[in-house]
Amino acid sequence: MEEIRRGVAEIVPEEELKQKLYKSLKEKRPLRIKLGLDPTAPDIHLGHTVVLNKLRQFQELGHEVHLIIGDFTGRIGDPSGKSETRKQLTEEEVMANAATYKEQIFKVLDPEKTIIHFNSEWLMKLNLVEVLNLAASYTVARMLERDDFDKRYREGLPIGIHEFMYPLMQGYDSVALQSDVELGGTDQKFNLLVGRNLLKAYGYEPQIALTMPILEGTDGVQKMSKSLGNYVGVSEEPQEMFGKLMSIPDSLIIRYFELLTRVAMDEIQAMQNDMENQKMNPRDAKMRLAREIISCYHSQEEAVKAEERFKLVFSQRDIPEDIPEITASETEVWLPKFLTEHKLTESSSEARRLLQQGGIKINGEKIDQENITLCEGMVVQIGKRKFAKIRM
Repeated sequence: MEEIRRGVAEIVPEEELKQKLYKSLKEKRPLRIKLGLDPTAPDIHLGHTVVLNKLRQFQELGHEVHLIIGDFTGRIGDPSGKSETRKQLTEEEVMANAATYKEQIFKVLDPEKTIIHFNSEWLMKLNLVEVLNLAASYTVARMLERDDFDKRYREGLPIGIHEFMYPLMQGYDSVALQSDVELGGTDQKFNLLVGRNLLKAYGYEPQIALTMPILEGTDGVQKMSKSLGNYVGVSEEPQEMFGKLMSIPDSLIIRYFELLTRVAMDEIQAMQNDMENQKMNPRDAKMRLAREIISCYHSQEEAVKAEERFKLVFSQRDIPEDIPEITASETEVWLPKFLTEHKLTESSSEARRLLQQGGIKINGEKIDQENITLCEGMVVQIGKRKFAKIRM
């Protein structure tokens, strides 16, 4: 229980989980632990791994992990926390995202101990009578207890009937698996409890709802999100990850250690005490944090290299020697387009914004003009961590 409670926001109800664990040990039967993921975007960042790390802990404790890829529910999109109806994805979009998800998820989970399902396996087979029976298990009043639905209803914003079906379908996943425990973020509590109630309605033992906190991004304020630019992607280059993790506010160091690493809690507590007593510089704690996380998603060797590179660039204020080279076929270029074509910025608009903010340097000097002349050996720096050398 001490291991399970680590970083957890809530266990509903905890006493029942203890009883399930006792029964599991007595009968030598692992618990069925469920996590549902809708592949609505192609990439996974550290915010997604908070619940995956907890799932891995259950694997290490010997329990049976079932990962549900919501290829069916993902076409609707979870309405949790949304102020408007989500755009429905095509089957092709969902399946393309699902393939990327599976690849990235196994950076955290043990693939040999993970059972993967696609919820279209059972949801596509439901006939209209079965769907109506499922809908009859919940009332409109109960659905409107959700904050997002309640707010939209009071503000006169549209709510599609299919959105009411989403938590029921996610709950039906639990019925199909007869899950013992379902994991999710705190924003998923309503959906997890629907699954608990549906299991009762279908005559099964109810599942436990275990929620994990929502991780703040590198800005220390808002939820980690790619759209907000405050994320650290699990597939990013080691040096990029290292630089981003070094930029987090000191207030997040312990939280990141607890939720994102395998460092023992007593060791984390000792670091916290040392920082509070000024025996340890928070910068050193961040360096270790970055090494621990990069070692999980790349390797220990890559983590050490990223640290050395960071020290070289930021401590010695120097340009590293091993920067990638990009080839230019023209001397005169429109820089925003050039940077985007070589994947140094995500878009021309981002490049223009960086130019205006002084975030782009040529040979160490800030520039603000969009049309420039390239030459052999020129070093372009984008932000604090991206470098590229020009080859003509």
